[in-house]
Amino acid sequence: MLHSRWFKTAGAAAALTLATATAAYAAPAPTPAPDHTAAAVTLRYDDSRAAGWEAAIAAGVANWNASVSNVRLVEAAPGTRAEIQIIATTGWPQATLGPVRPGGTARVELGSQAVTQGHDKTRIAAHELGHSLGLPDTKPGPCSQLMSGSTGGTTCKNATPNATERARVQSLYAGGLASLVPADGRVLVDAP
Repeated sequence: MLHSRWFKTAGAAAALTLATATAAYAAPAPTPAPDHTAAAVTLRYDDSRAAGWEAAIAAGVANWNASVSNVRLVEAAPGTRAEIQIIATTGWPQATLGPVRPGGTARVELGSQAVTQGHDKTRIAAHELGHSLGLPDTKPGPCSQLMSGSTGGTTCKNATPNATERARVQSLYAGGLASLVPADGRVLVDAP
C-alpha cells in the first residue's frame, strides 16, 4: 500500500510538472495586427487678428478638415497657444511654409490687396492654410489646383485641395507626430 500511495503522489507530481512545462512552451496567443492608423495631428489656429476674414477662414478650415484625415485644424480657445497665427493685412497674402508641428509656429497673412484685385477670400484662406500644412505654390497652375493661388485667375472660386494636394498633406502627416519633418520656415508671398 505504501508503494501505491507513492506511485499516486509521484504520478500526480509528474502530471503537474508536465502541465506546467507544456503551458510554458505552448505557442503564445496570437497578437493582434498592429494598428497603423495614428490619431490625427491637431493644429490650433488663432484668427483673433483677422477681422473680416472669419467666414473665409472657417470655410477654408472646413475644406481642409473634410479633405484630409491625418491632420485637424481647430480654432484655439481664447488665451491658449496656437500653432497657426492668422492675421489680416493690407498687402498680398503670405504664409510660412510648413508642415507646422504641434507646438510649432506658422504665420498666415490674409492680404486685402488680393481681394481688392478680385480674388476670392475663401480660396485665399484655404490656399494660405495649405502652405502651413506644407504645400508650396504650384504657379502657374489651373483653378483646379488650390495651390496655384492667384494664377488660377480672379474668377476662380475653388477653395478645395485636389487629389494630389490632399495626398501630399496626408503623406506629410502620416504616422502622427513621429513622422513630422520640421517646418521649412520660408515665407511664401502670393503676389502674382
